[in-house]
Amino acid sequence: MSTEIPPPGHDPEASAKLQILATEHWSLLATRSLTYTESLGRVNMFLAILSGAVIALALVAQADHFGPTFISVAIFMLCVVVFVGVATVSRLMTLNRDDYRWVVGMNRLRNAYLELHPELAPHFVTSPYDDFIGAIQTMGIETRIGRAGLGSAFHGMQTLPGMLSVIVAAVIGAIGALVGFAAGAPLYGVLIAGAAAFVVAVVLMGFWGSRNVRRFSPSLAPRFPSPKN
Repeated sequence: MSTEIPPPGHDPEASAKLQILATEHWSLLATRSLTYTESLGRVNMFLAILSGAVIALALVAQADHFGPTFISVAIFMLCVVVFVGVATVSRLMTLNRDDYRWVVGMNRLRNAYLELHPELAPHFVTSPYDDFIGAIQTMGIETRIGRAGLGSAFHGMQTLPGMLSVIVAAVIGAIGALVGFAAGAPLYGVLIAGAAAFVVAVVLMGFWGSRNVRRFSPSLAPRFPSPKN
């Protein structure tokens, strides 16, 4: 039996390997599609609850003329909205980590494709490397820092968790203003209470999101890192 290693692109078992790799690739694509579907479903559910709460509060306000009953009902309902919002943001962060996992898996498969047929490398616009740089290249995220680039606050607010975090923070700000109003604070005191609650919520949720991004499973440790320039 010959022990010679066939040259790249001439593996006699390449066809079977390609079939296995393609099957796994399609499986990851389908799973990634389900991840997107759940993300959008969660966002729609939160926005529906938020819209329903606002409509219900408008009806209560008409009946109570922004009296004590309205304030009590508004604080309670908005607290429920905040709970749903925080749970939604948490789930979206988990789904984003899952999406990153699927991208890393597809990059590893793409690396295997190129091992079998390295001559196809010029035709790929996505990355065959499974480190962070390779993953975000496949995801089409701008890697430069600043403005809308990766790591900027503006880019963070463009993501689904970032966008919903700002909305949840706004609801928390409304609760803070209602509490200030119920405590008999003057108008400027109500505005300060609402603004302070909003700012604190944005900072805390931003810190939570930045910590969550760095939590990767050990199984995602790079096996095929990008070449250093």
